[in-house]
Amino acid sequence: MRTEHDFLGEFQVPDDVYYGVQTCRAKDNFQITGQQIDLDFIHSFAKVKKAAMLTNMETGRLDKRIGDLMVQAADEIADGKFDDQFPLDPIQGGAGTSINMNVNEVLCNRSLELMGEQRGRYDIVSPNNHANMAQSTNDTFPTSMKVCCIYKTHILNKALDTLASELEKKADEYKDVLKMGRTHLQDAVPVTLGQEMGMYASAIRRGMKRIQHAADNLHTITMGGTAIGTGLNAEPEYISKVAANLSKVTGETFTEIDNLIDGTNNTDGFADMSAAMKNTALVLIKMANDFRLMASGPRCGLNELKLPARQPGSSIMPGKVNPVIAEVLDQTCYQVIGGDLAVTLAVENGQFELNVMEPVMAFNIFNSFRYLTNAANTFVDKLLHGLQPNREQCQKWLDGSVGVITAMLPHIGYENSAMIAKEAYESGRPVREIVLEKGLVTKERMDQIMDPEEMTTPGIAGGRDEK
Repeated sequence: MRTEHDFLGEFQVPDDVYYGVQTCRAKDNFQITGQQIDLDFIHSFAKVKKAAMLTNMETGRLDKRIGDLMVQAADEIADGKFDDQFPLDPIQGGAGTSINMNVNEVLCNRSLELMGEQRGRYDIVSPNNHANMAQSTNDTFPTSMKVCCIYKTHILNKALDTLASELEKKADEYKDVLKMGRTHLQDAVPVTLGQEMGMYASAIRRGMKRIQHAADNLHTITMGGTAIGTGLNAEPEYISKVAANLSKVTGETFTEIDNLIDGTNNTDGFADMSAAMKNTALVLIKMANDFRLMASGPRCGLNELKLPARQPGSSIMPGKVNPVIAEVLDQTCYQVIGGDLAVTLAVENGQFELNVMEPVMAFNIFNSFRYLTNAANTFVDKLLHGLQPNREQCQKWLDGSVGVITAMLPHIGYENSAMIAKEAYESGRPVREIVLEKGLVTKERMDQIMDPEEMTTPGIAGGRDEK
């Protein structure tokens, strides 16, 4: 053990760790979720620290010998070499101060090691004086959140793009599979299975745009605002340069926010990001539930889709197979929606010059990124790959439905259509059979009217016969 101290007193820290006294106190204080801080967030924090140190060396405030070693340590943290040195619970009091100091302590102790000095020699390299120079938790923590959100947006949108692309392939593959469309869970008018797949893809791509728009709005940062946005202890030159250095470190374009006090006080940008994922989750739930309904049965349900069998569906009913991949997508999205509520409550609960609830925002937002990414990839790999339409069943429902009479209306008139519908309901006979029996159209014209393109394409559907 080594003895470290802060203004509360001395604390025994294990010799083999790179974190220090303030991390140890927080580790004891906050045992809430049993989870570790998101490692992408830690890597993002290291990049923010690197940008700050580069800027402090440019202004001449940070000694270059110390600064260069701290930059090296920051790179190592960002590369994941010290992932096991961040033991804190993600949900914690203090507005994220403990996470900031955890990063600062690892930076300093690794720098001391590179110097050949013992860990804990904060008189040489200090977590507060050097690693936190011209900074505060209140500007580094939200900036690191933004860097992490932008990074995770690329990963999530890649997964959603793969999902949408796979659905678009199905849209083309199933473009000739005519089936009964439904409204109010009742028969409506025909649609192709390809059109339904294309609809899901379109909605997912709209969700991607929402998420990207929210990420684009996170490119303004508050570095240099320090404690409350007034810039106390940060030189004007530092404030003017740090965003450019962060841009170089991350490869993203960051700019300083126009009003540092506003940026420190308000966290509505994170609400936008969480809401964008929540809205995308709503679209995914709708899709997953449609798949579950279309695959229902198989003998006593709709049975329009054949989902790949992934596992036995019951501990008691032999032969039962459940739509587990669609179900897990639903449950994942419920979790995202619940996380959004936590973010919403945290965003509205800032007081005066700071919102201290950012740790729970970060926890839920980062979880939502990970959950949606994993669920989208799972839906593609475990469901869409191997999905098959039941063409015969789709045609059976179509043939037996009275809903197709709507397609006949422009050709035989409303009165005849109503008469045919009534007889079909009462007799259980197909609409096609009754129409042909009564000689209202020829078989050739009936085939044209019932053609998938004729029935489902705007400008073609409902074309009136010339008489």
